[in-house]
Amino acid sequence: MTDKSIKRIEKFMRHAMAAHGGSVYLVALAQTRSEADAQDVAQDVFCRLLTDGTAFTSDEHLRAWLLRVTVNRCRELWRAPWRHRVENVDELAQLPAPDAPVEDAALEELRADPVWQALRSLPEKLRVVALLHYVEEYTTEEIARIVGSPPATVRTRLHRARKLMRETLESPASPAEEENYGQAHA
Repeated sequence: MTDKSIKRIEKFMRHAMAAHGGSVYLVALAQTRSEADAQDVAQDVFCRLLTDGTAFTSDEHLRAWLLRVTVNRCRELWRAPWRHRVENVDELAQLPAPDAPVEDAALEELRADPVWQALRSLPEKLRVVALLHYVEEYTTEEIARIVGSPPATVRTRLHRARKLMRETLESPASPAEEENYGQAHA
């Protein structure tokens, strides 16, 4: 490899990570429900991009490829036999870092958002189509290509996801939450 081709590859990878890294991480986070797993998936996706020989025709083609690989990698991760025998680090109680970076604060804010919580509570097949449609703004036809399902199936999943999220968001708060709300606003 020449110096020029290495610089071209480096430039391409920097562009891909800057333009689509956030989307890849967000899809991975929604699918895995674990920050550590989402980071691993995102890293795997960009490693695959580095070694893949696909000739991308546009930035949209690149984005769709990255998200498709992300969804597939999340599925591979979920099916792994060891997955069912280990504890999820994110589910364990963690001590807060004394000087948490801004990214951690943003993640904490995202975790506290009721819409994000409702999205995370959806089953995987509904969660990925809702995220791709409402956050990444893909059409049902584009989502169908990414997840490998017919467009009608994607539309059905979107309908079900909206219904479940609406029910989750409209459901009355638990008695403990209502008590805390009442004490805070009394």
